[in-house]
Amino acid sequence: MSTPFQTQWWPDGGPPRGATYDGSGVTFALWAPMAERVEVCLFDDHSTERRVPLTDLLFGVWSGRVPGLHPGQRYGYRVHGPWDPYTGHRFNGAKLLVDPYARAITGEADDHAAVFGHVAGGDDTVRDDRDSAPYVPRSVVVDPTFDWGEDPRPYVPWSDTVLYELHVRGATMRHPDVPPELRGTYAGLAHPAVLGYLRDLGVTTVELLPVHHFVSEFVLRGRGLSNYWGYNTLGFFAPHAGYASTGTEGQQVAEFKRMVKAMHEAGLEVVLDVVYNHTAEQNEFGPTYSFRGIHNIAYYRLDGGGRRYRDLSGTGNTLNARHPDVVRLVLDSLRYWVQEMHVDGFRFDLAPILTRGVGDVDMAGAFLAAVGQDPVLSRVKLIAEPWDLGFDGYQVGGFPAPWSEWNDRFRDAVREFWAGSADGVRDLASRLSGSSDLYRRSGRRPFASINYVTAHDGFTLRDLVSYVSKHNEANGEANDDGHNDNRSVNFGVEGETDDPEIVKLRLRQVRGLLTTLLLATGVPMLMAGDESGRTQHGNNNAYCQDNEISWLDWSEEQTWPQLRDTVRDLLRIRREHPVFRRPHFFHGRLDPAGGRRDVGWFAPWGEEMDDDAWHDSSLRTLGMFLAGEHTARTAPSGEPVRDDSFLLWLHGGDAPVDVTLPGPPWAMAYTVALDTSECLGSDQVAAGEHLLLPPHTAVVLRAV
Repeated sequence: MSTPFQTQWWPDGGPPRGATYDGSGVTFALWAPMAERVEVCLFDDHSTERRVPLTDLLFGVWSGRVPGLHPGQRYGYRVHGPWDPYTGHRFNGAKLLVDPYARAITGEADDHAAVFGHVAGGDDTVRDDRDSAPYVPRSVVVDPTFDWGEDPRPYVPWSDTVLYELHVRGATMRHPDVPPELRGTYAGLAHPAVLGYLRDLGVTTVELLPVHHFVSEFVLRGRGLSNYWGYNTLGFFAPHAGYASTGTEGQQVAEFKRMVKAMHEAGLEVVLDVVYNHTAEQNEFGPTYSFRGIHNIAYYRLDGGGRRYRDLSGTGNTLNARHPDVVRLVLDSLRYWVQEMHVDGFRFDLAPILTRGVGDVDMAGAFLAAVGQDPVLSRVKLIAEPWDLGFDGYQVGGFPAPWSEWNDRFRDAVREFWAGSADGVRDLASRLSGSSDLYRRSGRRPFASINYVTAHDGFTLRDLVSYVSKHNEANGEANDDGHNDNRSVNFGVEGETDDPEIVKLRLRQVRGLLTTLLLATGVPMLMAGDESGRTQHGNNNAYCQDNEISWLDWSEEQTWPQLRDTVRDLLRIRREHPVFRRPHFFHGRLDPAGGRRDVGWFAPWGEEMDDDAWHDSSLRTLGMFLAGEHTARTAPSGEPVRDDSFLLWLHGGDAPVDVTLPGPPWAMAYTVALDTSECLGSDQVAAGEHLLLPPHTAVVLRAV
């Protein structure tokens, strides 16, 4: 039985999209310009469905108000229109659809054939008219009010930022100080024990793996697995319900907000890893959950006259970010997370997809232009994963200001150096100094480079020094998934070992990698658990492992807890000394007054690197001198900020090396600030003297 809407006039000529609660009712608005008829479907506690036609159509948006509804109301849409897959139309009123603007989503996706718009397992052009409502998630009306108080956003400058990539569920599932009922949830992540740990470690910004509501693919559920990482979005406005401890009928929104508020009170920023390049509906043979049944030819990039989906993401479909209303959806979602959920920035998965026009990448295209002029979005942290699977999809260095980018050139150069590559030290020096070859030409600064050695996709830091081959058998794909090019070492034993000498070498290697990462110019990103030696036992693609393979291990017995002190020390050095946090690139010119350059590069014999040394592919040792009078920073008074000077030695060779310490004008003497080999002691060493560096060692010396 249908209920007539009460009409409400909106000052802009139409209501906001989604479900808007006004205190005594709810206005629903759905953009579906090619639909012939739209119904909003309301569900009570017994899942009894009441269908109400939407009758007000303006600018392609169907809308109306239902009185008497309140937050917690579950709903969905049925959108009626032509079924013609050959031209891209896949309307099917038998399918209950999630609101693209839903602020909360509840319920699981079931493995029932009725969730498909077509006859499952057969021809995708034959429509299936079975009702999908019992088997799909439902949208939820949400009360947007929340007491944020002052909410002191940290606003950490880019050059001071230290990112910490973290999974909401995996962070606390095994945390002994988090109550069992809160483990794996937003509330668990906001627990004082977790926040205190993050502050003590020294990171500034938590980058959360996807928290947009997602579902697991049929094939994974068939293997008894799930999409643990969450790169399979169903709702771009809804926090994932599975991470809520308080409930899934709107409570997840308030719990997420409380987590962000707690992070901010602890001085931590929150950045979201967002997936706007594809959705959970997969290709033409996938389920119909939302977008496909609302306006398929607008929401997705289509080929073959409209029947087939273009796949630039590797997941079966590609969101059509060249359509104005799809761009609006993405921008509305981003602004919602900033303004209503108070997050501090975003990391965009497969970001070039969002820049593409008809085919090619276009850095002057609609999406980037819209973000660049948006008064809200242009002021938050924006990070691109600068590659996709399409032609010309590798765009490292190609994004415009104010974007920063994951820099895989840094990752590869650092891994290769410490693994003993035969390419010398030239590329390493470029990465250590901020990758000006990639970012200077676009007018950006060193913080455009997000430096990382490991991330969720790939080996952990411990596995990087313990395995030369991936071991992904638990994923059920015959070990065919995941990267084969890992640039890793195992020091003679594949996997874990009790051999104390090998363990000692591995720890030293990890400390060298961490020193390179955390003291390089640019923005470092640390993967959660690497600071304590977390292992995935050689699995370098644990996207489907919602278990001990992926969860952080907080026990002292199974980890390398001594690494935490190394990370704390390195981040303390970085935090206390602006010479490691330069906001501008080095210029390398000789300062006539002091006789030093802002950066000096030294060979093991104590002299500045010349052309022969730079082109010596056998060189395994590099010295980097940072002159404290050249921090490229200015105090509020206008005076240049001065700092101590440091000499960083990185030695990736398998044999010890004798290095000579540069003399005047660089320094008269040096003291050891950090030694990853723990062999050098703390005595002051005069310039011109020698230090014997053990294999795989990094040393930070303070100039005296």
